[in-house]
Amino acid sequence: MLSVATYNIGEMKAVVLAAGRGTRMRPLTDGRPKPLFPVANVSLVQHLLEGLVSAGVEEAVLVVEYMGDAVRRSLGEEFRGVRLSYVEQSGDRGTGEAVRTARHEVDDDFLVVNGDLFVEGEPIRELAGRGGNAVAVKEVADPEHYGSVVVGDGTVHDLVEKSASPPSNLVNAGIYRFTPEVFDALESVEPSERGEVELTDAVRRLDGVEAVEVGGFWLDVGYPWDLLEANARALEGLEPSVEGEVEDGATLRGEVSVGGGTVIRSGAYVEGPVAIGGDCVVGPNCHVRPYTSIGGGARVGNGVEVKNSILMGGASVGHQSYVGDSVLGRRCNLGAGTVTANLRHDGGRVRVEVKGELVDTGRRKLGAVLGDDAKTGVNTSLNPGTVIGEGLYTEPGEYVRGTRL
Repeated sequence: MLSVATYNIGEMKAVVLAAGRGTRMRPLTDGRPKPLFPVANVSLVQHLLEGLVSAGVEEAVLVVEYMGDAVRRSLGEEFRGVRLSYVEQSGDRGTGEAVRTARHEVDDDFLVVNGDLFVEGEPIRELAGRGGNAVAVKEVADPEHYGSVVVGDGTVHDLVEKSASPPSNLVNAGIYRFTPEVFDALESVEPSERGEVELTDAVRRLDGVEAVEVGGFWLDVGYPWDLLEANARALEGLEPSVEGEVEDGATLRGEVSVGGGTVIRSGAYVEGPVAIGGDCVVGPNCHVRPYTSIGGGARVGNGVEVKNSILMGGASVGHQSYVGDSVLGRRCNLGAGTVTANLRHDGGRVRVEVKGELVDTGRRKLGAVLGDDAKTGVNTSLNPGTVIGEGLYTEPGEYVRGTRL
């Protein structure tokens, strides 16, 4: 039987693992580290830090490597009362090495949280309130996409890497509570076949590690399309606000936030929840549908329809275009008449080529993923699941499918 958390939350430190390059997220990670992906126009790591705040964490140590300076500049030395410090991991040598890098920054029990999680506060609070060593586990419908956990009598018996035949529906949620003895366990861990020091190998060396099935919303952001799910969740309960200008004849319906310097032009129809950053131009005569986030400085032109998508800062969607269930990187420019098809004719789930292999996204609707500064020629058609790399472009009238990096 698994433990259910009803514990007092004490003050403690957290180690946030934010060093990885995130190759499965390409081309989006070519221009930014994973922790800085925008979710409802707020970075993924800031959402995670909100969870740490709710758990009573007083200090967070961020382990960085890939584009670590960008993370430091973005977050600074404090977040809502939580002190932030940084340590540099040398090379991509695994999660165990990342935790070991932070050894001299913690002197008592501490949390470890994967930096690519989108969670609300409950899972982190549940781990923070435990005693001893503990691993958060989550029951999911598709455990083959995650590392599984074998549990007996409330403790971790084994951790199994991704497998086509996982031993259970309980997966490793990437949230841990450790005593300092984990560092001794890490010293005895040999690199795995892929040359990395695995944190899970250290967990196997610890006795009586508690398995805590956590509640609340939890999402491992491992692929670009996971950002759409995180974005939709983050937009739930959005507080409506208008700091920019809404022209006569424009309509805002439901929960819509509009940043300062933004102009919503006449004829625009915006259905919330929608987050629009500062200094944007939306319209005239366009339709922005629910669960869309539009980053600062972006443009949505005349006759455009956008739904359930993320437009990062400076992106521009030319007139008479359709963007559905898509992620557009910074400064993308879609030529007039560009269409992102987002539904297969056979109604099947969309598959995307990632690192040379077709990956089932689990989604019936998925449009395109474009890296920073990608451009499409006028009247371009993008097949469901199309990926276009940073700075690449299409020809006018081109039909595009697959992955171009």
